[in-house]
Amino acid sequence: MNLRHIARRTATAILTILLGGFLSALLLRAAPGYGFDEREMDPRLRAESIRAIRAEQTATGITTLYFRNLQSAMHGDLGVSRALNRPIAELFAERLPVTAKSLAVGLAMGWGTALGLVLAVSYARNSTLELLAATLSGAALALPAAVIALLFLLARWPPGVAVAVVIFPRIFRYLRSLLFGILEQPHVLFACAKGVGRARILAWHVLPVAAPQIAALAGISVSLAFGALIPIEVVCGSPGFGLLAWQAAQGRDLQLLLNMTVLVTIVTIAANSVSDFFTPAIEDAV
Repeated sequence: MNLRHIARRTATAILTILLGGFLSALLLRAAPGYGFDEREMDPRLRAESIRAIRAEQTATGITTLYFRNLQSAMHGDLGVSRALNRPIAELFAERLPVTAKSLAVGLAMGWGTALGLVLAVSYARNSTLELLAATLSGAALALPAAVIALLFLLARWPPGVAVAVVIFPRIFRYLRSLLFGILEQPHVLFACAKGVGRARILAWHVLPVAAPQIAALAGISVSLAFGALIPIEVVCGSPGFGLLAWQAAQGRDLQLLLNMTVLVTIVTIAANSVSDFFTPAIEDAV
């Protein structure tokens, strides 16, 4: 990967982050209920005070507000959450480690289960085991993330396990299709005809060929897990990033939601960029 390609991808990533943050702020500003302040419900306020509060909410244009926040963020100031009345940087420092732990557990368990089951089905070639794996992945795929979170909340299991259940069927189905497709290729069939063992075929003829696609799937799975974790944390009441997003949405906290959208965009682009960076190296190695 040459420097020009890296520079082009970096510039694209920066523009995507800036555009994503601006569009999220624009959509929030246009959403019904934006600009309403709970202080307006105070019966002691006069009409002039209510008009002053509403004028305060809409005094600054969305473009000016966005670039002002962007300039402050470049100096390390993310602003103050209006809904929670706390610095946003402090909220991120408290909530992100909780989400990162659940994300790591979910990815490790989801990938471990999916890869182990695919290898078992590929190695054993047992119809009963294949039917059981397909049924298990299909059942997990049919359940929404919020329903899975509710079941795990009742069972008092951590949110990371619920994330693993959400991403497991997607990883399993892709890996199964990928590995079974490679098993039908001529060089693999030739190795089978020569009597090469199944374990050696998987290790030397299947997994190396599938490695670039697996690396790409790894980047996508981070985005899937991060997206699934938001409703799961809300339902489970886990004090992480997802619950913070819910509180910000309920309070129509533009400053907090704007920073959270930019952060989610950064995580998504970073995961995909890392995957894209290592995929050519893996292809060259194999």
